Amino acid sequence: MSRKPNVTRLQARRRAVEILFEADQRGIHPKGLLEDRLGDLKGTPVESFTRRLVDGVGANLEEINEEIATYSRGWPPERMPAVDRAIARLGTFEILHARDVPSEVVLEQAADLAAELSTDRSPDFLSGLLGRLAEVRDAFGDSEPTPASEPDQVPTPEPNPPTPCADPELEAESE
Repeated sequence: MSRKPNVTRLQARRRAVEILFEADQRGIHPKGLLEDRLGDLKGTPVESFTRRLVDGVGANLEEINEEIATYSRGWPPERMPAVDRAIARLGTFEILHARDVPSEVVLEQAADLAAELSTDRSPDFLSGLLGRLAEVRDAFGDSEPTPASEPDQVPTPEPNPPTPCADPELEAESE
């Protein structure tokens, strides 16, 4: 059963991505755009949550970029399309620092935003990246994930045991 998304938070995430994207393109800190871009939303829940997201990304931007570079498997932030970079930064902040938001929600809404705003391949790429970050965070429990400067300390998941094949002929072919 699919839950109905919280429209207010979805709107706030979209607005945060727009602000992060614009700040990145203009080469300025995202906090500098907040007042100008949130004026029409003053005093609303969208304004409050957007502010929390943009402030959080801005305050942790260096760490967020390091984590993205570590877990994106060959795609550092500067190589990503700008919209993907903004969505990845927002999702990384939420996974690592906004513990009140379930990882599943972050992954789903990041993929939705990427499908709406970016390339056809972006939802899968961002789901993979953010999913790896969530796995690492979960592997360390409530503690922070391993810093990006120590990627070889990231736990590797246990391989899945082979599934027995119901058809002996297929099993023989796979050997």
